[in-house]
Amino acid sequence: MSRTVPIDRTAARAVPQPQPHSHRIGYLAAGATAFFGSLALLWTVTGHGYPFGTADPDGSGSLLWRVPAWVGAPTFAVLLLGAAVTALAITGPHAVRLRGAPRLALLGYGWLAVAGLLLVVPDVQVLTYLGYAPMLIGGLPFGWPPVDYAELFTLALGYKVFSVATGLLLARAVLTWQFRTAEACGRCGRRPGDAGWTSAKSAARWGRPAVWVAAVIPVLYAVVRLAWAAGIPLGITDGFLREMHRTGLVWAGAGLATFGLVGAVLTLGLVQRWGERFPRWMIGLAGRRVPIKLAVVPATGVAVAITAAGLALYGQPELLDELGGSTLMVIPMLLWPVWGIALGAATLAYHLRRRGACDHCA
Repeated sequence: MSRTVPIDRTAARAVPQPQPHSHRIGYLAAGATAFFGSLALLWTVTGHGYPFGTADPDGSGSLLWRVPAWVGAPTFAVLLLGAAVTALAITGPHAVRLRGAPRLALLGYGWLAVAGLLLVVPDVQVLTYLGYAPMLIGGLPFGWPPVDYAELFTLALGYKVFSVATGLLLARAVLTWQFRTAEACGRCGRRPGDAGWTSAKSAARWGRPAVWVAAVIPVLYAVVRLAWAAGIPLGITDGFLREMHRTGLVWAGAGLATFGLVGAVLTLGLVQRWGERFPRWMIGLAGRRVPIKLAVVPATGVAVAITAAGLALYGQPELLDELGGSTLMVIPMLLWPVWGIALGAATLAYHLRRRGACDHCA
């Protein structure tokens, strides 16, 4: 006579298995890093094509500025191909299950590769063009500003943007594996009865100061740049202000300042009601819930770009000298890493506060 063994469904749900969606992200991360690493290997073998460092005419604000091709290309090849192997090892139903020091070593390598892709390869150029994008796109049909778009959107810039996209994919793959090997849900990272700083109540508490820091810093930057546009030499000499007006550089700064102010207002939405439900004046959307990803995805991208630009600035002491001995001119830019980290924290808090029950582990 056969005996039926009862199934503890609660225990079965305690550590849910990864879904095909997480597998796809891992495989995409492996493919992207393998492609990038193969390009780096090609640059190494042929001695041509390396787009960063001294080979990048617009890379003077990059952490890679002093790295020659004969060092950068093979380093990229080794790290990226290693990251591709790592992504494959931690993805899929047969992903490796490690404990202790081996697990920490693999996580360390994965997050090191993520940091390189997100914070070292991108530089000030990515943030600058992100700020100029509305002006460049809006003015394109009218032939303004009078610039050569082929010179602006270079191959090196494309690689930097691709690096950010690859880094975000790899970050998600590494984070999923980190959750799973900690006996947590691979999608949301929660365990039964787990709360702490990731709970909605806690995130609402520590997320608010992060939002205010992330909103104030771009306002400081914008005030200085808009003052120059208005003809007020705030923190600079009259001669330098006249030169910027003559070349039109002051209006580029005003455009970035406007972008910063808009970003500051949108940042406040991370703790305001209109950041959760569309306001009444938005015809067709009034009262509807704001999709979480509509706020989280762009805010995450901007946080990465700001942090990378700020770190690149700290890596260029002579660039700080060129910016002048003006405290008001330099300080708002020196605060960019703080701005980026605060925006990232505010975005995470918004996500944790609004995510609700996980549709994977319930």
